[in-house]
Amino acid sequence: MKHPSKISKKYLLKLSIPIFFANLAIPLVGLVDTGLMGHLSSTKYLVAVSISSSVISMVFWSFGFLRMGTVGLVAQAQGRGDYRDIVGTTLRNIILALFFALIIISLRDFIVSLIKTFFETSEDTQNLIRKYIFIRILSAPAELVMYVLIGLYLGLQKTFTSSLIVTFFSITNIIFSTFFVISLNLEVDGVAWGTVLSAYLTVFIFLTSTYFFIKKQFKIIPRVSRIIVTKKITKLFSINFDIFIRTLLLTFAFLWIPYQGAKLGEDYLAANSILIQFVMLASFFLDAYAFSTEGVIGYTIGRKTRKSFFLAVSNSFKLSFFTGLIISVVYLFFFKDIISTLTNIEYLRFLSFGFVFWIILIPPISSFCYQFDGIFIGASQTAELRNSMIISVTLFILFSIYLIDNLGNHGLWLSLLFFMAIRALTLNFYFPKILRKF
Repeated sequence: MKHPSKISKKYLLKLSIPIFFANLAIPLVGLVDTGLMGHLSSTKYLVAVSISSSVISMVFWSFGFLRMGTVGLVAQAQGRGDYRDIVGTTLRNIILALFFALIIISLRDFIVSLIKTFFETSEDTQNLIRKYIFIRILSAPAELVMYVLIGLYLGLQKTFTSSLIVTFFSITNIIFSTFFVISLNLEVDGVAWGTVLSAYLTVFIFLTSTYFFIKKQFKIIPRVSRIIVTKKITKLFSINFDIFIRTLLLTFAFLWIPYQGAKLGEDYLAANSILIQFVMLASFFLDAYAFSTEGVIGYTIGRKTRKSFFLAVSNSFKLSFFTGLIISVVYLFFFKDIISTLTNIEYLRFLSFGFVFWIILIPPISSFCYQFDGIFIGASQTAELRNSMIISVTLFILFSIYLIDNLGNHGLWLSLLFFMAIRALTLNFYFPKILRKF
């Protein structure tokens, strides 16, 4: 770890660059899937993949605590020089990941029935959704274990390795999906199987390499007696449960967008599914700073170095906001080209153009809430993350109901902008609690 004076913008940027490229690969999967389906004969393929992939991704993201809970504990253990705790935390969360994955798979019929209840689509579209869900859900064990591995390397500030995991998964996903859809004409099945195969290939390779890394770096052979420690398991469950509630609410908030879009009509649902890709793309870039900051924040807390902590906080906010402004400028000049690439359906293109103002405005405003998330995760201050999200989602739903009634689809996007701002304001209110750790 660098001396406190070295936690500069340059140092944080160095940590973030690998995550930038890895995070760029993640939305590219969604963009490629959208593009593959958007060029088929009917909008039902695009709508089916948009809904089902969004739902299944949100289900998996609800277990993002497996990454976030790992990062803070690993980083703080590294700050204390407690390497056995690093290994123990990682193994406990891998076991939890496999347990939760089996639960997710067992609930596939329930997930499909929920989609049918909440999304008003045609019978053909519902059948395509069912096909996608039943295949894609098989990737749950691999994808959840990946969360833990990524959390481990982020906590150790080895952002290149964590990014390599994400990049490898995303690139192989694109290759498999494109081959299955274009060469084998598997349509919806193709994009689902592409994700499943790439997930298991990625986890096999990186679990193996992680085993040898731990053996060489820490010279530790894990033992059950070291893993099953009541006090540590209780703490892990407490942290994970808080993050689970927070992520579940965040998941609900983003599912609320296609739900309300479907009520406005399938055309709006399809247009919003294209526009939300811009929001996700921006978030993955901005999250790069949050991810890199998590490990630094946890380390400074473990080492009790207050000066390092404030340097990391200040510089990461500046970098994140400036990046948000750059993203907005890029969207301003290239939105037509990007949307036209995603779909060749003319009326869908023009409908999407009418709401571009919002995707240009969101990135710099949302940069603050993303960065606060990284700070609180690194500090393992998870109860505050949970409480902030409860307030933010509640107000988001109330705002959206009122604004949609008065402004239609513009009201939906305005409420999303409010949601980002409220998240930042509530976390700023809780920020002084982190300082009590020093």
